Amino acid sequence: MATENDVLKALSTIIDPDFQKDIVSLGFVKDISIDACRVSFTIELTTPACPVKEEFRRQAEEVVSSLPDISEVAVNITSKVQAQPKVAQQVPGVANIIAVTSGKGGVGKSTTAVNLAVALAHTGARVGLLDADIYGPSIPRMMNLAGQQPKVEEKKIFPLENYGVRTMSIGYMVAEDQAMIWRGPMVSGAVMQLLNEVIWGELDYLVVDMPPGTGDIHLTLAQQVPITASIVVTTPQDIALLDARKGIAMFNKVNVPTLGIVENMSVFICPHCGEASHVFAEGGADRLAAEQHVDVLGHIPLDIQIRLDSDNGTPIVAAHPDSPQAEAYRDLAGEVARRISVLNRRKIDIPVMVQNG
Repeated sequence: MATENDVLKALSTIIDPDFQKDIVSLGFVKDISIDACRVSFTIELTTPACPVKEEFRRQAEEVVSSLPDISEVAVNITSKVQAQPKVAQQVPGVANIIAVTSGKGGVGKSTTAVNLAVALAHTGARVGLLDADIYGPSIPRMMNLAGQQPKVEEKKIFPLENYGVRTMSIGYMVAEDQAMIWRGPMVSGAVMQLLNEVIWGELDYLVVDMPPGTGDIHLTLAQQVPITASIVVTTPQDIALLDARKGIAMFNKVNVPTLGIVENMSVFICPHCGEASHVFAEGGADRLAAEQHVDVLGHIPLDIQIRLDSDNGTPIVAAHPDSPQAEAYRDLAGEVARRISVLNRRKIDIPVMVQNG
């Protein structure tokens, strides 16, 4: 009869493509149980959004079932997101903070942040979404929470939740048509309050929808908050790429790693003839990524349904989960989660490799 060592030896042939180590050495295999001809065990991954988890399951079933006298293999896939220690110290319960930013407005940064957050939540991750755009908060409307107010108890704020994502925005405190005529220090202070005085609970990822540009809020958060990584959203045309380049440079100066670039409005596919039109030029994000030595995390199409769903307060990942557009955001979420895991593993001195995306 197969022993626990036999099972571990078989599973040690499965190599994680990011960490370039076998899943046994990485400590992913847990709770092995052998009962006559039946073997069960758990594979604990570093994120529920792991894009290769089903491939791990398939390989595990295959190698263990090939052991003598084994007729049944039960593989339980779980996850435990590695927390960045400095994040957990400053924002209790939050494992990772992801800043979604852009050099300029109008490139779809908030739409990307919202759909990324919802896509991560759909994988089973615990996700929060902070609207750091004090002058132009859009999260309440995009998350179908406009007009609602959060509960406040003993000077602590409880986030509003929808689509499995806990959210906070200055837009919950003021009317949609009220202008925020505040100077920089007031704005930065408000963002820090929204971050630190909210009872976020346990979160694997807190996605921060940053304001456009490289102003006071960016510097305040970068200097006072241990951001795990940033994501830069741009469209392919040169004028947007100029500003995106500045965003990458700013985060480099404050030692916040840029996880990669998202090219939004990448291509328009005509719904009638199927012809692809590069309305905002072609290949811009790829050129910028090569120049800045970062990767392109995803290409999101220019599509009217994404805009309609955002205006209606239902992110396309939730409204049309089977659509190609939603799949693009799910792929982005998987890539982001994978790279966050890689960054965190590096911090605990496990050699890893980020593959080019």
